[in-house]
Amino acid sequence: MSTTPLPSCSILILAGGRGQRMGGRDKGLLQWHGEPLIAHLHKTVRPLSDDLIISCNRNIEAYRPYADTLVQDAQADFPGPMAGVLAALQVARHDWLLVLACDAPRVDRSLLESLLALASEARTPVMVRQAGHWQPMFSLLPRTLAGTLSAAWERGDRSLSWVLRGGPLLALDCAEDDPRLTNFNTPQALDDDASAQS
Repeated sequence: MSTTPLPSCSILILAGGRGQRMGGRDKGLLQWHGEPLIAHLHKTVRPLSDDLIISCNRNIEAYRPYADTLVQDAQADFPGPMAGVLAALQVARHDWLLVLACDAPRVDRSLLESLLALASEARTPVMVRQAGHWQPMFSLLPRTLAGTLSAAWERGDRSLSWVLRGGPLLALDCAEDDPRLTNFNTPQALDDDASAQS
């Protein structure tokens, strides 16, 4: 039985936040199991694309080894993930942009390939939906969506999830306890995980 080949994609790792719940520390560079969080994402996604983009607004040189292209927000003062997505869509070399957050190091290749497979069938944006809740930091966007997102931004919309849910959108449903979607938002969460694994 033949299978449809997965579409080529650019990959964006969002690491441009202010890290407020991490005490202002740069989240992607925090250590997890002996390596920065960004290194774990890099290992997982690198085989899937020749166009790896990292959105970062500080510590540029620390992120450079993990990316083909670095982007920064067009506006200062950390305006949020959608700013990073807009910047990445301007430089992405493939028709699809896979969007991930730097604080979810347990994402695996199987999940990402499932997103790509759905996109190849429907040719519409795809987002993980976890127990009924949309997760925009696990999504796949066509590059042609850049104009729609830019217009929404100009109107003052800052929620990627809200904008995407206003148009055609396909869900990749995942269980509430799917460990691949675990993200670390606080130092305590990182410490608790390290303790549990030791």
